[in-house]
Amino acid sequence: MSNKPSPVVCRINEDRIEERAMKKSPAERGRVAVIGAGPGGLAAALSVHQAAHDVVLFERYPQARPAGTILNLWPAPIKALGLLEVNIEGLGAPCTAEFRNARGRCRVRAAIPEHIVREYGGGFIGLLRPELYERLLDALPKGVLQVNHTVERVEQDESGVRLHFANGRIHETDVVIGADGIDSLVRRTLWGDSPKREHNLHVIGGYTFDESIEAEPGMCVLSHSRTVQGSWTAIRDKGRDGHQWWVLEAFDASREFTADPHSTAAAVGQAFAHPLPQLIAATDPAQVQRWVIRDRKPLGQWSKGRATLVGDAAHPTSPYAAYGAGMAIEDGYFIGRRLVGMDLTDYQAVREALDAFEAPRKPHTARQSQQAYILGRIFHHAPPPLRPIRDAILDHTRLMQKVVGDSTPSSILTQLGEIDRAEERFTTTLRSPGS
Repeated sequence: MSNKPSPVVCRINEDRIEERAMKKSPAERGRVAVIGAGPGGLAAALSVHQAAHDVVLFERYPQARPAGTILNLWPAPIKALGLLEVNIEGLGAPCTAEFRNARGRCRVRAAIPEHIVREYGGGFIGLLRPELYERLLDALPKGVLQVNHTVERVEQDESGVRLHFANGRIHETDVVIGADGIDSLVRRTLWGDSPKREHNLHVIGGYTFDESIEAEPGMCVLSHSRTVQGSWTAIRDKGRDGHQWWVLEAFDASREFTADPHSTAAAVGQAFAHPLPQLIAATDPAQVQRWVIRDRKPLGQWSKGRATLVGDAAHPTSPYAAYGAGMAIEDGYFIGRRLVGMDLTDYQAVREALDAFEAPRKPHTARQSQQAYILGRIFHHAPPPLRPIRDAILDHTRLMQKVVGDSTPSSILTQLGEIDRAEERFTTTLRSPGS
């Protein structure tokens, strides 16, 4: 991306936010607790802070740490990050996303409009998760993050929420935001337990900064053989240019994986066009990770009482969407924008705000989650006799272009518009003397 601030990102003036917050009396300032310091939780804490409420972010581990390394972000979450005062200058490598067959023939190109590409320096960026975490944490005000705090129980009534911690502490708050991942305690508390949906797929991925490997610049390439996805994308990490890659294939989730991940990836990757095999070979095995893919079916309702969910707690999503972290960031941004100017001691006002937050988010996130699940089934669990027919359709028709190449960018544009509208409401409310 360009080192200049994106002109589409009208950043909130932090001094104005702090001034507005200081003018609010303690009785006016609401209390919000966020559980889980992943991208969604960090974004939620930043957005709630900008909304001039007191916010605390509880993390059970000794530090906020990324789960994995490789990551891609679309323009909408990048825009949200900028509005949250996260430094997005030079964040990630700008890319054009394409689906190809294993021989390198293009099947789908993400149809991001040229003006969006110009404004963001690319339609898609590749980066490593640790740098995103560092930038989110740098933007977080001191004292908001509290580590080594494991929540064991959440209780609520119309008067407030009580968080019970493993160390015996009880924290009282007006609103709680569950950003605690696919195994979310807040989700179970609100809606009971539900089984994870096993995709019976696994991913092996890694990254390298080897400069000797020549690859098409500025590309994110997702290729498929009859049974395997083999993909790579340009990345930028702390000013260094490199590449990340991953291979994805069917794997029975009930089995134990005992092979070497790097060797497995190298063997699988040989079926794909340059530069994927070369990138895998150049990667230090210490920078290779493996994980299984699972999600949960979308919830019909996220919020109950004074509690709501964001990110994987609400909509855990397969990496086939390339949107899990991005949607979590969007969730975090939008929840703070809905709470601005609200009297959080007013139960009915809280209920209305949380319902207004989730209403536009549910169809968007459910669609991405379900499409990712279906793509996994199509590419990796189709019966063998149908695979040649499937591939012929993908190679010689526009079906996948319509399903993925056009619809996903259309969803991104919709989210950019939603952010514009949310920001207009937000700034108007902040300026209002009665808010």
